[in-house]
Amino acid sequence: MNQSVLPEKFLERLLEIIPPDQIVAVRESFIRRPTTFRVNTLKSGRATLLAKLAEQGFQVESVDWYGDAFVLRNKSKQELIDTPAYQNGEMYVQGLSSMVPPLVLDPKPGEKIADVAAAPGSKTTQMAAIMNNNGEIVANDRSKIRLFKLVANLKLQGVSNVRTSLAEGEALWKRFPEYFDKTLVDVPCSLEGRFDVKNPKSYRDWSLRKVQILSVHQQHLLRSAVSATKPGGVIVYSTCTLSPEENEQVIDWLLDKEPGVVEIESINLPLDGLQEGLSRWGKNEFAPEIRRTLRVIPSEVMEGFYIAKLRKLKSNV
Repeated sequence: MNQSVLPEKFLERLLEIIPPDQIVAVRESFIRRPTTFRVNTLKSGRATLLAKLAEQGFQVESVDWYGDAFVLRNKSKQELIDTPAYQNGEMYVQGLSSMVPPLVLDPKPGEKIADVAAAPGSKTTQMAAIMNNNGEIVANDRSKIRLFKLVANLKLQGVSNVRTSLAEGEALWKRFPEYFDKTLVDVPCSLEGRFDVKNPKSYRDWSLRKVQILSVHQQHLLRSAVSATKPGGVIVYSTCTLSPEENEQVIDWLLDKEPGVVEIESINLPLDGLQEGLSRWGKNEFAPEIRRTLRVIPSEVMEGFYIAKLRKLKSNV
């Protein structure tokens, strides 16, 4: 299938973001990507779920960096969704890259966690499972329709340590000033990492103007997340897009607006296909420490993603 159906300007920008030796593989990644999922440890165990799937003829491949994650190798996503195990909430279909930000945040049982833009709940349910339903997660979204989907997913997955919040994420800090131990701010974005040439809806609405508009929204969501986090706490910022305006530029903006409030921590992941944050984009030169952030390069199994881990050093409320 012809990759050139993707927006021409997007493909041009890709050449400035992705290392030259990886461009061909990245462009091919927008053509095919298998279904991936994780075991919901609140309802099942790895061996139990795999045995059920094997009985029904599913062939899966384990993911070496995350014991609960798997790649489906022989059947369709719909066939997986139709299984009793899925219908019972024993697994969650989720992109592998989407599973990374909760692992970086590393929520612990008993902690207070915020998910600033949570619906439909992929990362919320993952964090609840990591915490074994012990502690508190405030899962916020500004869309009532999306929040209904979140609530349904929480129920299906057997999650009991989450309270939902219907509010603008930019104002969450006003209700919870410096309340959380850790905050995930996985922001609405231009979705470039999930472009699929077989699905025109995935890229039809992309434009540079949309990227710029989203970038401003993302800045305020991130700043709210920082203000809602305790000094000493951790904030993880993530997107499923490649645009520097939505990634490095947002982090650089925060460092400028909140000097000395956060520092960027290095992220150590046993993953291939990671690229350090860009040091510049166009005429903009970013703070040197932004190189500690990471971009997940799109691949045959991984969506494009961006992740920054921030440590809050002092109060800003």
